[in-house]
Amino acid sequence: MIDSDLVKKLVEERLDDKMFLVEITVNERNVINIYVDSYDGLTIDQCINISRHVEHSLDRDEEDFELQVSSPGLSAKFKVKEQYYKYVGRPVEVVTTDNVELEGVILSAAEEGIILETSARELVEGHKKKQLVVKQHHLKFEEIKSATAVISFK
Repeated sequence: MIDSDLVKKLVEERLDDKMFLVEITVNERNVINIYVDSYDGLTIDQCINISRHVEHSLDRDEEDFELQVSSPGLSAKFKVKEQYYKYVGRPVEVVTTDNVELEGVILSAAEEGIILETSARELVEGHKKKQLVVKQHHLKFEEIKSATAVISFK
């Protein structure tokens, strides 16, 4: 089986300062899936560059393999901290380890976690109608079970 650490090393040789590795999987049939993202968005040419570098660095005569390089996709769950950094100022859906579902905008992301701003209409004491209530949730990465980007076509 092809060594995923070797594949990781090869991929990192082709990443520029705005790109980051999300995940590499290698299964028992040597199907290699490489997921890369970029703060500016990933182009097909960048995927091709990584794919060609990995393909030419591995020896098919020694061990045959199948190779796929792509971005994780908009509906994929976040796997690395860089994805949170990329989505600062944008809406996400977060499920905490306590199974609390939150939808809001990431105000900031740091090494230890994120600040997520949510807003909802709630009954507030002293008011007859529901009021817009804005809250900031300070979440450590270990408190986040999953996070995904919220896609809006407005």
